[in-house]
Amino acid sequence: MKRIARFAIIAVVLCLALPGQAQTRELPDFTELVEKQGPAVVNISTTQAARRQAAPNVPQVPEMDENDPFYDFFRRFVPRQPPGPGAGPRQPESRSLGSGFIISADGYILTNAHVVESADEINVRLTDKREFKAKVIGADKRTDVALIKIEASGLQFVKMGDPMKLRVGEWVLAIGSPFGFDNTVTAGIVSAKGRSLPQENFVPFIQTDVAINPGNSGGPLFNMRGEVVGINSQIYSRTGGFMGLSFAIPIDVALEIQGQLRAKGRVSRGRIGVVIQEVTKELADSFGLPRPAGALVNQVEKGSPADKAGVEALDIIVKFDGKTIEASSDLPRIVGSTRPGAQSSVQVLRKGGTRELTVTVGELPEDRVASRDSPRGGKPAEVAANRLGLVVADLTTEQKRDLKLQGGLIVTEVKPDVRGDFRRGDVLLTLVHKGQQTELRSVDQLNKMLAGLDKATTVTLHIRRGESAAFVTVSGLADKG
Repeated sequence: MKRIARFAIIAVVLCLALPGQAQTRELPDFTELVEKQGPAVVNISTTQAARRQAAPNVPQVPEMDENDPFYDFFRRFVPRQPPGPGAGPRQPESRSLGSGFIISADGYILTNAHVVESADEINVRLTDKREFKAKVIGADKRTDVALIKIEASGLQFVKMGDPMKLRVGEWVLAIGSPFGFDNTVTAGIVSAKGRSLPQENFVPFIQTDVAINPGNSGGPLFNMRGEVVGINSQIYSRTGGFMGLSFAIPIDVALEIQGQLRAKGRVSRGRIGVVIQEVTKELADSFGLPRPAGALVNQVEKGSPADKAGVEALDIIVKFDGKTIEASSDLPRIVGSTRPGAQSSVQVLRKGGTRELTVTVGELPEDRVASRDSPRGGKPAEVAANRLGLVVADLTTEQKRDLKLQGGLIVTEVKPDVRGDFRRGDVLLTLVHKGQQTELRSVDQLNKMLAGLDKATTVTLHIRRGESAAFVTVSGLADKG
């Protein structure tokens, strides 16, 4: 009995002790990380020279309420600057704009491009209260990365990590100067990786729930090993404050950019000259693909590297330089990071088959995405609406010459029961159904094709809209007349 009682007591003790021990192990301790890495994080403020305000009769951009949701959909971390009182000269103003971190003992510092943009003088303050004037080595607006330099030596600097090894759910920590409060520490987890944000084609952002506010911009994001894995750059906010969605530039992207900035003060990017579009589920069905993937080419710039390599409209680029294109946003990043002049392989899906092409990468302008510009072209005689809900007509000789097209049908009227996102003036070029691509030459040809399709079918139209091209998918057709 005594033996049984002794075992029972031990079991109770273990049951009481283990949960607490497990909980203690799960909660991270950031103290050592902060003590070691905090001194490498700096506060950045700028001074702008006095500028004369515009005359009263010159239209000004209206001030918006900071609580207006349209004011701050993806807000940069720079607090809004209030307008000066009336016209005339304005006094120089020094403001704490953001953060940065030292990457070498001789004073090179990484931060965000928007932190130092338009600054006439940049002041860097270290945690030991020393202050230095900094100069901009280079800044890249497309990735929002800037490299600045202070004249100092023997500085403590951060060590770099590998963002590719980050796992969703992993603990991360930010150090910065939100609202000017130096060396503020906040922690959270990695919420997602490889996020694409509007107008940000070259950065696969790290999303976290680390508390980030104005002034954290340009500060480091650390993993639990004390390595920098990102630069805190943006927040999603409807109020101007933290709402649980923060975005950081992966440090490998930033280091590649700073290398070019340090070497030549600017960034060279590759280009191939295509207009691309996301492959949706409906598009994948139309092209006979097993799943949505790749970048759909809806226009190739004449004389561009892609054109010379043999890339065609309706191709789906699935690999570039050996790297898989899962989403259309992957292509600008991969092409942009390719050295101009390099010979790169391009794997495309074309009419149900796979082709391997070789492209000589060009330089600079980024790939565009199909836009929705206003159309041009006349209005020929109307005909009856088809099963798409469109009234279409053959292009006239003048329109073909003006648009530089051999065929196509112009949309002259869009009925209320239209089956897709069509607009008057769109030119229908190609119909795609179950992987088969048919160039449209006449109204009769299109109507006969539509008449032979089931009501529940899905088709995709390649269209010309103004100076751009796009794909419109239609799920379901009107009843046969």
